[in-house]
Amino acid sequence: MKQLKIGLFNESFPPTIDGVSNTVVNYARIIHEKYGESVVVTPRYKNVVDDYPFKVIRYTSLPTEKTRIRYRAGIPFSVPSIRQIQKENLDLIHVHSPFTAALLARNVNIGHRLPVVMTYHTKFASEFEFTLKKKALCKVAAEFVTNNFNYADEVWTVSKGAADSLRELGYTGPSRVMVNGADITLDPASPEIMRRVQAETAIASNELVFMYCGRMQWYKNIRLIIDALVKVKAAGVRFKMIFVGGGPEREEMIDYTRKVGLFTSTMFPGPIHDRALLKGYFTRADLFLFPSTYDTAGLVVMEAAACRTPSVLVQGSCASEIVTDGRNGFIAEENPDAFAAAIINAVHDREFLAQAGELASQEVYLSWDDAVAAAYKRYEEIYDDWRAFKGIRRVSLLKSWGQHQ
Repeated sequence: MKQLKIGLFNESFPPTIDGVSNTVVNYARIIHEKYGESVVVTPRYKNVVDDYPFKVIRYTSLPTEKTRIRYRAGIPFSVPSIRQIQKENLDLIHVHSPFTAALLARNVNIGHRLPVVMTYHTKFASEFEFTLKKKALCKVAAEFVTNNFNYADEVWTVSKGAADSLRELGYTGPSRVMVNGADITLDPASPEIMRRVQAETAIASNELVFMYCGRMQWYKNIRLIIDALVKVKAAGVRFKMIFVGGGPEREEMIDYTRKVGLFTSTMFPGPIHDRALLKGYFTRADLFLFPSTYDTAGLVVMEAAACRTPSVLVQGSCASEIVTDGRNGFIAEENPDAFAAAIINAVHDREFLAQAGELASQEVYLSWDDAVAAAYKRYEEIYDDWRAFKGIRRVSLLKSWGQHQ
C-alpha cells in the first residue's frame, strides 16, 4: 500500500494552544512516525521557529489573535503560498477548520484534484454568538461554514453531539464520528512530579481533591461547579478544588468563590503547559469536574481517565457520550443540586471511587496512537475509492460545488 502524504490545514497551531491545535500536532507527529508523510499548513506568526520532525508551511496572515477571534487569520488567496503547497504533491487534504484554512485548501485543490476530509471540532453557533453578536451576521457565518463542509468528500465529527451541532448550522450531508485521543499516557506520574505537585498545592495527603482543567470562561459552565461545591461543602465534605487554566474571566471566578464562601477551598494555579506536571495534577485529583455543554469532545476527560481519575459530567453533553454513569464516571443533570449530589455520591466510598477511576483508564481513555491509526486507515480507504472513481466523482463534485455558489 502506498504511503500517503497528508496535508493538515488549520488556523490553530503552536504557538496557539487549544484542543484543535493539539489534535493537528498529534496527527502530524504520528503520521510522520508510523505511516507516511504529513505537512501542516497554518498561518504565519512572527519569530516562530517550527522545530518539528514533520514539515510545516506557514502562509501569509493577519494579527487578529488579540481580538475576539482569538486566532491569527490566514490569507487564503496568497498565490506564492498556494503554489508552494501544490508543489508538495499531497495525496489527501484534511481540513480542521472551516474558515480561512478551508478556503486555502480549496484554492490549493483547484479542480478538486485531491480527496478532502473536514473535521467539525467546535460548536460554532456558540462561537458566532460570542464573536459576531448580530443574528444576521451569525446566519451568514453559518452558511459560509456549511458551504465549506459541503465541499468535503467526507465529513468527520468528534462526537455525536458535534454532528448534531453541525446539522443545526445547516449541513445536511453524511458524517462519520472519529474520536480524538489523549496524549497523556497510562503510565504513572513520576515520584518527582508528584512531589512537585505536593509542594505547589500543600494539600494534605488524605484530603479529597477535585479538579477542572480548561479555559477559564463562564460559558464552560464553571459557575455550576462553584455553586455545586457550595452545597458539597455544606454537606460536610472537606475538599480542595483546583481550577487549572487561564482566560479573561478567571479573576471574576476567583471573586465569585469569595462571594459564596468557597475561596479557602479553591486554588487557581493558572495554565499548566508542562504536560508531565499536568499529569501530576490529574493524578492527585480524586475527581475531575467537567460540566461543559459547549465542548464537542472533552479531551480533558480522557486525560483524567489516563491518570485513573473519573469525571463528573452533565447529562447530554458531548463529553458524557464516552462515560457510563456509576461505572467509569458520573453523570448529573445540569443544575447545582444534581451536580452536588453526583459529587457526594462519587466520593462517599474511596474504594468505589478508585474502582471507577481504574475502569475509566480502561474504557474511557483512548491514546492518540489508536485514534490516528483509525484515521489513517480511513484515509487509505478514501484514497483508494478516490482513485477508483476519480473521474466520475470529480464531475459530480464540480456540479455540486456550482450549485452551492
